[in-house]
Amino acid sequence: MNRQPRTLLTLLLIGAIVGTGYFIWRDLRAPLPGAPHSSRTTDVAPSRGGRLVSTLRSEPRSFNRLASANAVTELYSLLAQAKLVRINRATQELEPWLAEKWETSADGRAFTLTLRDGLTWSDGTPFSAEDVAFTFRAAYDPKAGIVLGPTLQVDGHPLAATVIDGRTVRVEFPASFGPGLRLLDNLPILPRHKLEGALAAGTFAQAWNAATPPSDLVGMGPFQLARYEPGQRLVFTRNPHYWRSAPDGTRLPYLDELVLEIVPDQNAELLRLQSGDADVMQSTVRAEDLASIRPLESQGKLQLLELGVSADPDVFFFNLRAPYWAKDPRRGWVTTRQWRQAISHAVDREALAESVYLGTAVPVWGPVSPGNREWFSPNVPRYPYSLETAAKLLASIGLENRDADEWLEDMSGTEARFTMLTYRGNLVLEREAAFLRDELNKVGIAVDVVALEANALVDRLVRGDFEAIFFQYLTSDLDPALSKDFWLSSGPAHIWNMSQDTPGTPWEAKIDELTRQQAAALDPAERRRLFAEMQRVFGENVPALYFVAPRLYAAASARVVNLTPAILRPQLLWAADTIAVKP
Repeated sequence: MNRQPRTLLTLLLIGAIVGTGYFIWRDLRAPLPGAPHSSRTTDVAPSRGGRLVSTLRSEPRSFNRLASANAVTELYSLLAQAKLVRINRATQELEPWLAEKWETSADGRAFTLTLRDGLTWSDGTPFSAEDVAFTFRAAYDPKAGIVLGPTLQVDGHPLAATVIDGRTVRVEFPASFGPGLRLLDNLPILPRHKLEGALAAGTFAQAWNAATPPSDLVGMGPFQLARYEPGQRLVFTRNPHYWRSAPDGTRLPYLDELVLEIVPDQNAELLRLQSGDADVMQSTVRAEDLASIRPLESQGKLQLLELGVSADPDVFFFNLRAPYWAKDPRRGWVTTRQWRQAISHAVDREALAESVYLGTAVPVWGPVSPGNREWFSPNVPRYPYSLETAAKLLASIGLENRDADEWLEDMSGTEARFTMLTYRGNLVLEREAAFLRDELNKVGIAVDVVALEANALVDRLVRGDFEAIFFQYLTSDLDPALSKDFWLSSGPAHIWNMSQDTPGTPWEAKIDELTRQQAAALDPAERRRLFAEMQRVFGENVPALYFVAPRLYAAASARVVNLTPAILRPQLLWAADTIAVKP
């Protein structure tokens, strides 16, 4: 979950290299960690060629990842752009990417990166350290309207990128930072020769919008966008200048073409897969769909991959921006901690896991699920299901049933009622929202559920125009120091009250301080201790409520080989250059 540095919590709706002396990353002439390997569901060797079709749940809003925190933009960036280093989403290891090696200074704050030799952009223009320096300038330009800039800061200060020569860049951190270069997994490198003019003109945030002709988009990823048909599909073809090869020397990517079919409805998405019209789904498999997929798996038509417990549990939260409620008669109780604690007590998590997920989910009490084994704390405050406890907490803030109807009211007669926004088309979220509504009805709270298209929901969130939201965001890295945009009160992914100038509450100020300490610490044990304390303070104040984390399953056509599944999204396409299809 970040933006100071990021979760990337990526509202996409939405590890450490430190040493004493110099640490030199090996020059990888051997295969990269997570390099092409046989799929765990088939022993068919990957071969070059073919076309793969994936579903996509929403339209792109931009192709400029620095300027847009959107799930489709992030996926585009994974397919068509590249970073200096990347985090392997299956192993969580840091890997060299455009940079083939680096040295770390004795204090762990400076990194000298050597770029791979002979790289070119997808239009054939040579790549150099000047492109790296340009990307850093764009990320930090205050006039550019960049959403990723704050995610690349440490203690509120930017990193400094200095060109040493055409293949060497020195990146200096303003302070100690435990994850080290993992931070740069958040930064796709962009072409200076295509975007420098927009940066100079102050139009960088509008550059590469969804109306940009694909021929104007340039990257260093495995694919290039060949065609975008709004409402229909995005068609990617192989980048002929992609730098990576398989261990046997085969030039990657394996695929000739990758098509993202826009299918907003989750049922239609599943039908595409079952009928063979799609090879993979953007969504994971819902619990109720497992029964229909397993026979196809036994027939050899589909493969079903169990990924583990999700690191991204769905989240419910109220708008805690004080000005929003200033003239609302509910302002005296709707933003109180007791209100949120009562709601947490009123929801039967076990029943939710059974009714919506058919038992394929586990109860959770905070934003860090058991799927994040390194950072999960089992000792966070819990609110066991108890309608009696919920009623007492509601009464403590003046909410009682004062008339003949079924709803609670405050002393002025204002009903305990609110509107919950959620995604339209995500049937699991819609069912969960209905379950929460019915649970809260039992304690006299009326909930009006309104389902919106994903982009519209994000717009309402960013504007602060909502009472409550139930939705999903994505974590791009499991390390909490890379989710500071969520934890810090100043962060743009601090969903209940984004981008505060100063902490609005003492407990947010406490989490801010713990977050900074945790990010700066270099000792892993100390970082874990501090993060456990962050989770405790969060759990006591419940600014956002979490109920269950699903067990994740991904499905793919049996013709797809060499998959590298991960619990982080996109679970399959994050390693699209190594995916192949049977001839």
